[in-house]
Amino acid sequence: MPKLEKITLVTGANKGIGFEVARQLAKKGFRVFVGARNEKAGRAAAVKIGRAAKFLKIDVSDPGSIREAASELAKTIDHLDVLVNNAGIIVDGDDAILKTTSGQFETTMRTNALGPLLIAQAFQPMLAKSSAPRIVNVSSSGGQLHDGADGWSPVYCISKTALNGVTSQLAAALPKFAVNSVCPGWVRTDMGGTNATRSVEEGADGIVWLSAEAPQNLTGKFLQDRKVIPW
Repeated sequence: MPKLEKITLVTGANKGIGFEVARQLAKKGFRVFVGARNEKAGRAAAVKIGRAAKFLKIDVSDPGSIREAASELAKTIDHLDVLVNNAGIIVDGDDAILKTTSGQFETTMRTNALGPLLIAQAFQPMLAKSSAPRIVNVSSSGGQLHDGADGWSPVYCISKTALNGVTSQLAAALPKFAVNSVCPGWVRTDMGGTNATRSVEEGADGIVWLSAEAPQNLTGKFLQDRKVIPW
């Protein structure tokens, strides 16, 4: 009986950490779906990765787009092994909690916390057909509560705290899945900026490890550099 191919969906995979995760997983033999809302950039990224990659149009802030993407993917594959919720945003002006607007808050939460939850719900039936389903939520140490906040991009940080809560709840609801949050560190991307301390390869490492190599019974945790860290 032929071995089933490993299949992954990475959101926000047209650039930055998401692209690097998709590229590395393709090199490991995964069939990769490059999730992005920008069709031109997404298709170009898939071509750059190679034959193992295919573009999937998905806007993680739009419930309708998420449902359409799940329906579209179900026409192409019979199972999904790994979902990497990587897409995320920092909105302009997110620099002072006392000046945060409802628009800034809702826009950020819709993409960074609600989006990953709705995507997990939509793709869960395909993931359930995998022998070892995994959900990897790309979070941030800025979302940690254990050591207090420093005031940096407060709405973004709150959204990552919420994403960590989503991770914990999904892990409880999906006991046969490995569901974890991961902090890639401060990475040189459009979001991280040129002064960041890590390359995209270094940022992608822990995400790829959780997607492809970590123990299946490692679930409901927050990790950085392949080690569990406090929530």
